[in-house]
Amino acid sequence: VKKQTKKTFIIQMDKSNMPATYYDHFQCDAVLLPASASLSEVIVGVLDTGVWPEIKSFDDTGLGPIPSTWKGSCEVGKNFNSSSCNRKLIGAQYFSKGYEAAFGPIDETMESKSPRDDDGHGTHTATTAAGSAVSGASLFGYASGIARGMATEARVAAYKVCWLGGCFSSDILAAMEKAVADGVNVMSMSIGGGLSDYTRDTVAIGAFRAAAQGILVSCSAGNGGPSPGSLSNVAPWITTVGAGTLDRDFPAFVSLGDGKKYSGTSLYSGKPLSDSLLPLVYAGNVSNSTSGSLCMTGNLIPAQVAGKIVICDRGGNSRVQKGLVVKDSGGLGMILANTELYGEELVADAHLLPTAAVGLRTANAIKNYAFVDPKPMGTIASGGTKLGVEPSPVVAAFSSRGPNLVTPEVLKPDLIAPGVNILAGWTGGVGPTGLSNDKRHVEFNIISGTSMSCPHVSGLAALIKAAHQDWSPAAIKSALMTTAYATYKNGENILDVATGQPSTPFDYGAGHVNPVAALDPGLVYDATVDDYISFFCALNYSASDIKQITTKDFICDSSKKYSLGDLNYPSFSVPLQTASGKEGGAGVKSTVKYTRTLKNVGAPATYKVSMTSQTTSVKMLVEPESLSFAKEYEKKSYTVTFTATSMPSGTNSFAHLEWSDGKHVVRSPIAFSWT
Repeated sequence: VKKQTKKTFIIQMDKSNMPATYYDHFQCDAVLLPASASLSEVIVGVLDTGVWPEIKSFDDTGLGPIPSTWKGSCEVGKNFNSSSCNRKLIGAQYFSKGYEAAFGPIDETMESKSPRDDDGHGTHTATTAAGSAVSGASLFGYASGIARGMATEARVAAYKVCWLGGCFSSDILAAMEKAVADGVNVMSMSIGGGLSDYTRDTVAIGAFRAAAQGILVSCSAGNGGPSPGSLSNVAPWITTVGAGTLDRDFPAFVSLGDGKKYSGTSLYSGKPLSDSLLPLVYAGNVSNSTSGSLCMTGNLIPAQVAGKIVICDRGGNSRVQKGLVVKDSGGLGMILANTELYGEELVADAHLLPTAAVGLRTANAIKNYAFVDPKPMGTIASGGTKLGVEPSPVVAAFSSRGPNLVTPEVLKPDLIAPGVNILAGWTGGVGPTGLSNDKRHVEFNIISGTSMSCPHVSGLAALIKAAHQDWSPAAIKSALMTTAYATYKNGENILDVATGQPSTPFDYGAGHVNPVAALDPGLVYDATVDDYISFFCALNYSASDIKQITTKDFICDSSKKYSLGDLNYPSFSVPLQTASGKEGGAGVKSTVKYTRTLKNVGAPATYKVSMTSQTTSVKMLVEPESLSFAKEYEKKSYTVTFTATSMPSGTNSFAHLEWSDGKHVVRSPIAFSWT
């Protein structure tokens, strides 16, 4: 299992971690937000690497008594006592039995056998979800301002399940069950693993049991993008969150000896390089290794690096580690060059020497200059913090993509939220890079990953829960999804930074979360435990399979026809037969029917349907085309009939279905896939 920054935890850390930023992203109209009294009754449980309780983001000033619904505890351990908790951080516990069964007792000289966060990841995610407002927050002056979690007055309960060697499934499940018993209202999990059937997916099983108790579970989609089908946490009762960018950047500028200037990104904060140009070398030409361009430890030749700026290719080791290798070899600066794998994606890091990370096109231009010019020269300068970056958001290249390989009939991810260069609270145990020789201490750090986007949605779910205390997890997720946006103000689709082209619902799901709109969605697609049991029957699960997940005894009715397309989901995914399919043939049409039920959560109104589609190969018929709701919580159903002609295997196309009463727009993405 792995934490969903690009710092991956299985048995070892993949330190090519994505950078970050934080919780000053959404300007919500205070009039529309739930009253603080109701929000302070909401408890967000965060399963991660623990917490660093002393930081200002856990200040409990102004908060009332701990909610009476809270049944958890503040567990005492190394460097952590009962006074570490307060009215903001109301609980903290650790789970290590599975980890210690595999690796032996935790080495307390290396990490704290307590809820204390020695890594930073858990503190970052917890404060993103529900950190208190902190004035004057920044990382070395970058992204300065008031830092606040999505739900500033919600309570936080931390469950430490990840250790130096990884996060064990048994510990995760134990923590999920404890969080349910403790009384959390939202569960935030920036962790994930490989894909498996729901009966063998620990997170899916724990999340189902939480959802059955009215708890929304938000999980990272994963950092496997832009590869198709790279998602994790795809169960329909989980809110699966991908990552997008903010309209904020941290530019760094490269000036070359030929007079050309290029921009990249960096969070370097030390002594700047002088304005005079320095010799520029490509790492592959000053190395004794075939992989020398990657600036791996011990691969550079100091005599050929000293006093120079080194161009290092991205990949193989962490971005900040490369800079340290250059520095230790006598280099004065680094240009971190994206390769084909990373394209134009830029993520900022708190480097230990002057650095500019540049996209593929810029990297190729700089390398070409270094190869052609007999005496290449350059320098690097910081550009501080830049706001108003356009276009924004764009889908992060690392954000995992659909289709859903476990259940193609369920569209995933569900939505995207800010996950690139996010500023949030940090541990006092390590510096901002996480490197052992980074002795800097910060209260806030900027990092990236779907680990960062997940807690944004967790905190927003807490806001909705406070405003609508009787809503189910499915209703809250529906509100977040159907009000999300997938286009810019000019009507163009949100871009994918990996390709530079318009993104699709396989990249962003329903779209980018829209907090204020989600508080008043008009209609919701609700779902109950019984709906999910029917879903299991459609998957042909046995009674023992169903009990494995639900703990309930249930036998599917052999006389009833169960359909995956009838799960009351806020989006549509429609697998279709190609001509070579078992029921296909040239010119043969396939017909698929999906049924959905909408619940009115607003004033009485009549909603009319409209559809848009990229393809003429699928005809869509919605019956009825109008739904009238006379009272709150009234339900009305409709059916969509998809009639498709054959397309080559591997073809994907997309559409959208909208219900509107003139005030609300209830929007659902539709994905068509021919296999």
